[in-house]
Amino acid sequence: MRALSKLKLFAAASGDQLAAMRADVRARCEDRPGVYRMLAPDGEIVYVGKSKRVRTRLMSYFRCGPEEKGARIVREADRIEWDYTPSEFAALVDELRLIKRWRPRFNVAMKRDARHFAFIKVTRGAAPKLAVVRGAGGDDGGFYYGPFRSADRVGDAVRELNDVLGLRDCALDRRMHFADQPELFQLTPRTPGCIRFEVRKCLGPCVAACTSREYDERLALARGFLDGVDDLPMQALRCDMEQAAERLEFERAASLRDKLRRLEGLREQFLHFRFAIETLSFVYSVSGHGGDDRTYVIRRGRIRAELPTPRCARERGALAETVRDVFARTEHVGAQIPTHEIDELLLLSSWFRRFPDEMAHCTPSDEVVHERPRSRRASAPVTAPATLPVTAPATLPPPVACPAETPWSHAATGPALAP
Repeated sequence: MRALSKLKLFAAASGDQLAAMRADVRARCEDRPGVYRMLAPDGEIVYVGKSKRVRTRLMSYFRCGPEEKGARIVREADRIEWDYTPSEFAALVDELRLIKRWRPRFNVAMKRDARHFAFIKVTRGAAPKLAVVRGAGGDDGGFYYGPFRSADRVGDAVRELNDVLGLRDCALDRRMHFADQPELFQLTPRTPGCIRFEVRKCLGPCVAACTSREYDERLALARGFLDGVDDLPMQALRCDMEQAAERLEFERAASLRDKLRRLEGLREQFLHFRFAIETLSFVYSVSGHGGDDRTYVIRRGRIRAELPTPRCARERGALAETVRDVFARTEHVGAQIPTHEIDELLLLSSWFRRFPDEMAHCTPSDEVVHERPRSRRASAPVTAPATLPVTAPATLPPPVACPAETPWSHAATGPALAP
């Protein structure tokens, strides 16, 4: 009976608090773009959201059924705070940045992020490995390539790349022992953690079968392939396939052909991905609420600067100087993306995919730098960026001649290709 009374008192208190929050929103909030935060009694931010009509969005929470997501959120909140933004686009960007900064628990539990995409991650540690992961982790210092839709196909291609180059794929917590690593005592021979070393598909960094330099050289070849600047893994497979065919070993040649196709498929996706990233580079002008127009300098899928849209010659000169500085910086060209840029890249790609007409408000950076205002009728708009992630086939480079020798041809412990 006492427990039931406490439950009723708690429900009444919650109802009073909900009514107070609803009255506050109704009295003070305006129907314009913005971001909002739900705060618990102890000040914890439990949820961050955005809307192009903040008042309408917040009022909808108080009409939710008891088991709906909105009702569960407001039951945890003690008050609601909101900030207005110039536009829906600005609200979307601010929401992303606030979520990344505060990591509210309801956003983490119900997040709409890149978990359904696959990435190739180069891990940290003494002997880094290639791993296929679902979504990028926090700022863990790893290097990511992607995103891709088909985790299974990417996983198959990564396994082939590991086999060609002899990279490990064992557990991250397995201890590595390099041949050039001095040790005081070694009483028993080391046993490899898997069969890949025995079948010559791994350099064996766990049993001191290679030096740290030899392993790092193979890893550099893998990253060169993922960056699109080194085709040695595909060249090695192509040569082995042709040699097997000349020896009339057709089953082995067919197996090598399938391996080669998997690597070629991975390369196709990277070529499209690099194209999509480069097309997300321009100056984007957005009309704002009450004349608060903003201009965003976007390079390689990330907002590098935000300024009020210029209205006079001096402001246009300041914008041109900012654009010149942003695009003059030397950046890594390839499919590798820093962890902190992945979410923003996906957000921008999704925005222009949902609203392709917004590309009419984008101007190439060179036109802004040289102060050549673009006539909407006289010149074509910036080309819409390719969809991310992409799966359409790209034109592959022509076959190359077999190299005289590969970087691992003289290594006694180098992995041999097997069907």
